[in-house]
Amino acid sequence: MFHRHNCNHSHTDEKKHIFGTVKVGDRGQIVIPKDARELFDIKPGDTLMVLGDEDRGIAIVKADKFRKMALSMLQMFENTPEEPPED
Repeated sequence: MFHRHNCNHSHTDEKKHIFGTVKVGDRGQIVIPKDARELFDIKPGDTLMVLGDEDRGIAIVKADKFRKMALSMLQMFENTPEEPPED
């Protein structure tokens, strides 16, 4: 059974949001609040990636958006780096 608490969607500026709190179920599952699902276009069957930083916490991103971001980062390595100027 999942429980949602404090579900009033509020935001601190245009791009940052507080969607409320969720309770972790016995199997480690959570329910993503409806406002968050709508804003980030999360649909049933979507694949999400769970990322973590031991100091900052957990982030959840759609796998397709993460893949696009990772591919663009990898393209940086395709360009030949400039040689440093000789002294």
